Amino acid sequence: MLTGLWQVADLEREGPTDVEAAAAAMDAYTAAGFTTFDMADHYGSAEEIAGACASRAPHRDGDMQLLTKWTPAPGPHTPATVREAVERSLDRLRADAIDLLQFHAWRYADPSWLDRLFALQELKDEGLIRHLGLTNFDAVHLDMACHTGIDVASNQVSYSLLDGRAAGAMTEVCLRHGVQLLAYGTLAGGLLTGRWLDVEDPGPDGVKTWSEMKYRRFVEAAGGWGRLQVLLAAVRAVAMKHGVSMANVAARAILDRPAVAGVIIGARLGHREHIADNLQLSSLKLDAADRKTLAAASRPLDPIPGDCGDEYRRPPYLTAAGDLSHHLDEFPSPYPVRTGSGGRMRVDSGTVWEDLAGYSRAVRTGDRIAVSGTTATHGDRLVGGDDPASQTHFIIDKIEGAIEALGGRLEDVVRTRIFVPELADWEPVARAHGQRFGGIRPANTLVQAGLIGSGYRVEIEAEAHVGRQT
Repeated sequence: MLTGLWQVADLEREGPTDVEAAAAAMDAYTAAGFTTFDMADHYGSAEEIAGACASRAPHRDGDMQLLTKWTPAPGPHTPATVREAVERSLDRLRADAIDLLQFHAWRYADPSWLDRLFALQELKDEGLIRHLGLTNFDAVHLDMACHTGIDVASNQVSYSLLDGRAAGAMTEVCLRHGVQLLAYGTLAGGLLTGRWLDVEDPGPDGVKTWSEMKYRRFVEAAGGWGRLQVLLAAVRAVAMKHGVSMANVAARAILDRPAVAGVIIGARLGHREHIADNLQLSSLKLDAADRKTLAAASRPLDPIPGDCGDEYRRPPYLTAAGDLSHHLDEFPSPYPVRTGSGGRMRVDSGTVWEDLAGYSRAVRTGDRIAVSGTTATHGDRLVGGDDPASQTHFIIDKIEGAIEALGGRLEDVVRTRIFVPELADWEPVARAHGQRFGGIRPANTLVQAGLIGSGYRVEIEAEAHVGRQT
């Protein structure tokens, strides 16, 4: 069990935190054996508090694990700005190396997320980061990062009896690559505890903390307050059977899932603590009947939309504010746009082939956008390794970014053409194409053809008509 410090930022809405007093409040957790703390660069003064606690006399021998996150604004970053961000966290944590640095990417159509990840890998190799993790990555892009050679230790995602997205493709990817899941939202901001059992829906104005605001949106997405009460009743039945709290049951149910290395339980330092209750989790063992009871109560819930992390990337935004206003002002263009005569617009993606052969990644004339044959090249790197599906997904990311830069959307695509050098690759490539275009259904052709360059398993070109009827 990890102690989460997101609520430091929530508490600081009412005023600044006394860092030393909050650090002293952490001593009760470490004394009970809860020595791993999860935070982020944007959780108010959480890093400073954790650093102050770790530097206190009882902990100077390094008995604490401090996990943090870097959630940079979208857009270009240089290796120097990545180093600056890591060193800023190191200063706050009063540490020589970060135990686990978890990286968040806001969007995948902008390939600059890869540049940041490559720079973090270099800092890990240098020793400033002990372990490199991800947070809120979906299964496709976790798989892509691993195939590209990033040394990923973990992925932190929302995972609870209310939100089971991580149980499918995400778990499969983690088991395949040896990546561990760190589950947050396991108690749904407290909504999966006895405090809310047999309580009427408080409505959006009846929840006060950011955590409650956020996870009430999850409840709505899952089918509403009535279905939550059915789930809570099942959790209570299992809790009464074992003589533990409902929180223990909700947390244990996720901790027992494949690939899950830990669950993150939030703390309001100096305000609300559940240390004694949390200690019971280690001795709780759920049996097959318990799991059947919980599964039956979860089954009627509507699936949370999308894949892991999509609540931060596309509507419905299941955040405290219901949008991204607490996080971002805007998204920059994935690629710079150049305008020529007659209103002709074009974008380049920076591959060596574009200058060599004298072409653009994409060109827009009127409402038509034509995207050149695209491979899984980013700068001088091949993304996705030797995996045809990962290469396909990155290619579609590049196509989406080029179309977005020129004012369109992936949904505007009316034609794709796929070229594979090895016919045996047609199925993983076609399945990846179907995963991304299944709701769009453009015209498509797939052919076997030789590709220029080594390592390429697939090349795709596309055409989009902006403003077409959908």
